[in-house]
Amino acid sequence: MKMIKLGFILSVAAVVTLNFELCFSVCGPAEYEFNGECCPMCAPGNRVYWHCTEDTRTTCVPCPASTYTDELNGLTACFPCSLCNAGLRGVRVQRSCTRSTDTVCEPLDGFYCIEQNKGSCTFAVQHSECHPGQYIRQAGTAFTDTVCADCTDGTYSNGSLMACQPHSKCDITGLIEIKAGTTSSDAECKEVTSVGLTVGVTVTVLVAVLVPLITCIIYRKHKACCRNKHKRYKTPQQATEDDPEPNHNSSESGPGSVGAKY
Repeated sequence: MKMIKLGFILSVAAVVTLNFELCFSVCGPAEYEFNGECCPMCAPGNRVYWHCTEDTRTTCVPCPASTYTDELNGLTACFPCSLCNAGLRGVRVQRSCTRSTDTVCEPLDGFYCIEQNKGSCTFAVQHSECHPGQYIRQAGTAFTDTVCADCTDGTYSNGSLMACQPHSKCDITGLIEIKAGTTSSDAECKEVTSVGLTVGVTVTVLVAVLVPLITCIIYRKHKACCRNKHKRYKTPQQATEDDPEPNHNSSESGPGSVGAKY
């Protein structure tokens, strides 16, 4: 990295020196002076390999990889391509370096540029974040920071909204407010529960459960009672049918026993 910086500084110094010399030379705008000769400059993307002489023209060669020249020049070395450092400078490559153009960097998402050079961003910082109680009045761009503004009374924002939202009106929706709204949070509402409504619902539920239960109990008791009463008042024939065992007293007396009774 130090070598690249040193090379860049030397190249800039060479360009400045060359331009200074051109100001006081008699050579044309596309020429540079060397040893009293006006040599033709090399095209962008090239550098000087051999300077011209009285009998020869300038010999130019393409810039090597990762270097460039973007103007007519009489340089013997090309400039090193700029690096887009995401971790240290918050920028990424927008357009890669070529022999005739330097790398063009742009801010990362969520960053904005604060330093530029020839249309390329050389340093970017992260957009500001709005705090709870503020809204985003103007979203950040690649070259401007986020602009925040405070919410007014009766509105709120968590800091990520583009506009503050009005507090909920609990009474309009038939609810009661249990917590007032602030500039950073909405009001909290709760359903209204009256004592009479609660008692009515409770009674209804009890009636729906107990009435069938009581009816069932009464029905079972009535059925058992009728069964016992029916058994108590049986006719002699029903009693005989229900008692399969023979009457030994009657059989022992025989047919003559009826007459003996009289």
